[in-house]
Amino acid sequence: MSIPSSTHLVLIPSYNPGSKVFSTVGAALEEWAPVWVVIDGSTDESAQRLAQIAARDSNLRVLVMPKNRGKGAAVLFGMREAQSLGYTHALTMDSDGQHPAQSIGYFMQISAASPASMVIGSPQFDSSAPALRVGGRKISNWWANLETLWEGIGDSLFGFRVYPIDPLVAIMGRQRWMRRFDFDVEAVVRLCWQGVRPINLPAPVRYFKPDEGGVSHFNYWRDNALLTWMHFRLFWGFVLRLPLLAARRVRK
Repeated sequence: MSIPSSTHLVLIPSYNPGSKVFSTVGAALEEWAPVWVVIDGSTDESAQRLAQIAARDSNLRVLVMPKNRGKGAAVLFGMREAQSLGYTHALTMDSDGQHPAQSIGYFMQISAASPASMVIGSPQFDSSAPALRVGGRKISNWWANLETLWEGIGDSLFGFRVYPIDPLVAIMGRQRWMRRFDFDVEAVVRLCWQGVRPINLPAPVRYFKPDEGGVSHFNYWRDNALLTWMHFRLFWGFVLRLPLLAARRVRK
């Protein structure tokens, strides 16, 4: 895209992503401008190499956090900077090549047509997807839909999304959670509580093996424990909001 958008940007949080980050950023730049990468305390020299690319391409910006704070913290860091410059929406995507850069333009188009909504990717898995990851997410999806009184969250964990920046930054500023692996789920649930409507769009996803350059920081026990604690908190938040959510459903 030759003319950078003044409202929508691509935001890529990145922590020790391996070589896939460079093809991911390149593919994103072919589809959209501007593209920002938030380096979340990486120690693999990807920050330096991306900075060299940014020096040659004005549509790429690299923001660096000195310490690893987690995906949600990196997204918040980037969104606050984007907000200060007048951007209204950010498409988040992972740096490991799993998310479909070719879908960026379409997601942005839908977001521009419905700016008060969030556009959520609904993953279309192929044979590369680990069965444990595909099956396990169904549990989180069920809880997320209960916690929003079935507002319409297609997938609670897939991070390829367009968020309206202002309400999400406000939500995150009011509490200390949503800073790590819990970010994706809690973001959509809390935005739904605020009346931000989800729009679900299909998006292909590809899991890469280590010999293909794939890097995963997912820890089954640690991250599932974090999700369990998150859903415990969200459930009680849902109970407190149930009269309001029920009234909203009745009015529809």
